[in-house]
Amino acid sequence: QVQLVESGGGLVQPGGSLRLSCAASGSILSINVMGWYRQAPGKQRELITTITSGGSTNYADSVKGRFTISRDNAKNMVDLQMNDLKPEDTAVYYCNAVILTRSSNFRNYWGQGTQVTVSS
Repeated sequence: QVQLVESGGGLVQPGGSLRLSCAASGSILSINVMGWYRQAPGKQRELITTITSGGSTNYADSVKGRFTISRDNAKNMVDLQMNDLKPEDTAVYYCNAVILTRSSNFRNYWGQGTQVTVSS
């Protein structure tokens, strides 16, 4: 069984910064792509950034230049550094990973989500 556990959400003023972390644990053999999604109230969940095991990254235009994704392959962790936060960044942020385990082929796993609120 695999678990993704996020941490680091909270309330921040516009222009501020937050760092989210996600740790994967369980019977993990390999992790392919890791990423972060977010879902604002009344909106669909959207992909904001991904990182491959080799370190290649992609970002949604809405966060490019402000957010930075990084991962530690040895620790099965992925972080999201969020700078210059805006009220429209308010959402529940979800960690996602494509993981190979001892009992199943590569498949998607999700964290439980962490709330980020940007407000003065």
